[in-house]
Amino acid sequence: MLPINVWGLALGQALLVSGNILLVAVTALIGQSIAPDLGLATLPASLQFLGLMSATLPAAQLMRWFGRKVGFLAGNLIGVGGATLAAFSLAQSDFTLFCTSTFLLGMAIGVGQQYRFAAIESCSPAQHPKAIGLVMGGGVLAAVLGPNLAIWAQGLVPDSQYLGAFYVLIGLYLFTTLLIAILPLPPVNLAERQGETRPYSRLLRQPALVAAVTAGAIGYGVMVLVMTATPLAMEACGFGFGSTASIIQWHVLGMFLPSFFTGKLIARFGDTRVIQSGCLLLIACVLLNQLGVTYWHFLLSMVALGMGWNFAFIGATTLLTHTYYPAEKAKVQGMNDFLVFGFSALGAMLSGKLQALFGWELLNLLMLPAIAIAMLMVWDSGRRRALESRSDAAVQ
Repeated sequence: MLPINVWGLALGQALLVSGNILLVAVTALIGQSIAPDLGLATLPASLQFLGLMSATLPAAQLMRWFGRKVGFLAGNLIGVGGATLAAFSLAQSDFTLFCTSTFLLGMAIGVGQQYRFAAIESCSPAQHPKAIGLVMGGGVLAAVLGPNLAIWAQGLVPDSQYLGAFYVLIGLYLFTTLLIAILPLPPVNLAERQGETRPYSRLLRQPALVAAVTAGAIGYGVMVLVMTATPLAMEACGFGFGSTASIIQWHVLGMFLPSFFTGKLIARFGDTRVIQSGCLLLIACVLLNQLGVTYWHFLLSMVALGMGWNFAFIGATTLLTHTYYPAEKAKVQGMNDFLVFGFSALGAMLSGKLQALFGWELLNLLMLPAIAIAMLMVWDSGRRRALESRSDAAVQ
């Protein structure tokens, strides 16, 4: 049985992802309506991921010294401030302030990404894949809640289609703040503060660590780029907001529903095979988007995109946990999230430009080289680990 902290963190993750889905559903469309240039439509979304990236290293160090509870509470309060500023900036149609607000919301999301690592620390090593899966599986609730909140919030404030969404977001962050405050998250132990640490130059000599970071970064970057461009592509094809929200909902189900069995797949087949399967699903998304632009083409491709991200991200997170000592936890986790969400920011930043310059089909084809690099790195890491295992067995 998993500890109460894991279940609480899964609920917290679900609430935060609900807010994130709400942002995905409206941010590019808001940017398109108030940006001075259509090419800047996805700038607020890219700044959200830049904020996420910028928070990763400071958040990891803050939690190393003061514990998970302090870090998570600080992140949620930043989220409250960001959502409040977003509501104000939208009411004023101020694009600069709106970009600032999405940067702050990204910082809050960046802190929340540490929930999966906090879940690992609350259970035994044998339960790690299951704990990661459950926390990530909290997104299933978000898949139902987030898009429906976005649709419901449209009528919350008269004369403003999207303002109500940010009032809802303020409520989500306040509730999550209370949840974290009552969870019995463990304090920092002495081994984490004073144990042995290796420099990055030595850490990065581990093929498994390099493969984990590469797979996580490319998988997340590809997913964000295609996901962020989807509302723009669907609007260009004549679909309404309700259809876009529905597609995003199915995409998020694809992202998080497999989490309930991804851990079991990793335990049975290994993290390398699960990551490779995720990459193949990302390729399937690209190919589906070459076949047409009907509702069903968007739906099937976005489900494949979500599932591909799930396998690649959870597999990479599991692989990463085998590459560091306790005192290196903040260092490695912070570096990993910095790079992973740096690629996410790059994906969000490029999506609007690539969609405008090349169109939907070519934008998708441009993802194939990056996916191939991830697959190659993971394959090489798995080959090296297999050789080391056989060598160790021969010595014994």
